[in-house]
Amino acid sequence: MSPAATLAVTATGPGFLSPTGVEIAFVLVGLATLGAALVTVTTRQLVHAALWLVVALGGIAVEYLLLTAEFIAWVQVLIYLGSVVVLLLFGLMLTKAPIGRSPDADSGNRPVALGVAIVAAAALVWVVVDAFRTTWIDLGGPAQGSTRVTGEFLFQHWVLPFEALSVLLLAALIGAIVLSRKDDRPDDQKGPR
Repeated sequence: MSPAATLAVTATGPGFLSPTGVEIAFVLVGLATLGAALVTVTTRQLVHAALWLVVALGGIAVEYLLLTAEFIAWVQVLIYLGSVVVLLLFGLMLTKAPIGRSPDADSGNRPVALGVAIVAAAALVWVVVDAFRTTWIDLGGPAQGSTRVTGEFLFQHWVLPFEALSVLLLAALIGAIVLSRKDDRPDDQKGPR
C-alpha cells in the first residue's frame, strides 16, 4: 500500500477495529442495559422487577445521550422513569402485591416464552435492517436527535397520535384508581354510588 493510500485510510477516522471512546461506552452501557432488562423479566419479585426496569430505562436514556439525542434522552427520563415506573410502583403498592417472592409470577412456560422472544427479536431485527438498508444520514445537516429537528418532526407528523396516547394513559390511570378503591361500608348499607 502506498503512503498516500495509507494516509487516506487513516484520515477517514476510526473504523470497526479501532473504536472511539463513545463507541466503547455505547457497547458497555448497552450490555448493562441488556443485563438489567434480563433481570427485570426473570426475577420473581415484583418490586425488584420494577427497580431493575428503572435501571434498564435509565440505560436507554444514557444510550440516547451517547447518540447526541439529548431531547429524546430527557423525554425518556421524564416520561418513562418519572411517570411510568412511578405509576407501576404505585400500582404495586395499591394492589398490595407481595413484597417477597411471588409463586404466581412464574407460569412454567419459560421455554415457550423464550421461543416467542427469539422469534420476535429476529423479526424486529429483520424489519429494522430491511427498512434502513439504503438510508444514509446527512452529516452536513442538523443533528437528527436535536431538539429542533425532533420538535419539527413530532409536531408536523405525530401530534394526533401523541395526544391520543396521553388520553389513553389518563383513562388507564382513572381506571386504576376506580379499581383500587375499596368499599368499606357493610353489605346492608351498600347501594348505588
